[in-house]
Amino acid sequence: MTSPRVALATCALFPQLETDDALLPPALADRGVEAVPAVWDDAEVDWDAFDLVVVRSTWDYALRLGEFLAWAERVPRLANPAEVLAWNTDKFYLRNLEQAGLPVVPTIWLDPARNLTSRAVHTRFPASGEFVVKPTVSVGAKDTGRYQAHEADQRGLAIVHARDLLRAGRHVMVQPYLSQVDTVGETSLVYIEGVFSHSVRKGPLLEGPDRGFEGLYKPEEMSVRVATEAERAVADRIVAALPAVAPGAAGAQLLYLRVDLLPDADGAPMLLELELTEPSLFLALGGAVDRFADAIAARVGA
Repeated sequence: MTSPRVALATCALFPQLETDDALLPPALADRGVEAVPAVWDDAEVDWDAFDLVVVRSTWDYALRLGEFLAWAERVPRLANPAEVLAWNTDKFYLRNLEQAGLPVVPTIWLDPARNLTSRAVHTRFPASGEFVVKPTVSVGAKDTGRYQAHEADQRGLAIVHARDLLRAGRHVMVQPYLSQVDTVGETSLVYIEGVFSHSVRKGPLLEGPDRGFEGLYKPEEMSVRVATEAERAVADRIVAALPAVAPGAAGAQLLYLRVDLLPDADGAPMLLELELTEPSLFLALGGAVDRFADAIAARVGA
């Protein structure tokens, strides 16, 4: 009897998978499943040869989004549906979640089609505190900067940053910098087959204005964290809302997802990002390799 075959989609920078995902092939082998790393844009890969395709470290898609989504549409047996990926790869999805009554970090949206002047961009920035400028399509804090609203030079850098993105045809989002990320940190809650699995703490990533960096993402400082009851309640609400909010999610159980929360000034959890496409799942930290491998094996009948 032939073993089920699963493709773990990755990118050319990690052809043998990122370190955390590299735990999956041996765990799946123990369950009678052959798991194969496969670079998503490699024309030689026969995606029809797999019983399931699980998107993992495809982190070079941000500037090739159309190509990536076209690939997802072509791939059969994709674990999280292509329609869900299309919705989730642009952070404009946060507006949909906010409109559904979920607590989202307040966001100002800038559209490149409006040809905003420097003054128009300036008037959309917060008048006080710190704020973040980033494109709506990005991964790993790429093209993202943190600025002081009351400092003229920083405000000027933020205007240049935003206008450079807009001139490149990229939509831009502006959010307040929630200062508790520097002390409390960000809480990431991982769900497998819709069920809460584990949570971790992510330390602060943004130190100042965007100055670019090598690679696809900034290294993250991670540690195990037990989510609070308030964080679990917010994350559970978000997960429960997805069938009604996310195109393609109704009637399609998502194999994996991650909810990233930050506390506001009063300590209330706010949604920073919802990762349904290619999130790091921190399987080693959460001790969740077996849970994820079990879920994948169940999907292919192993």
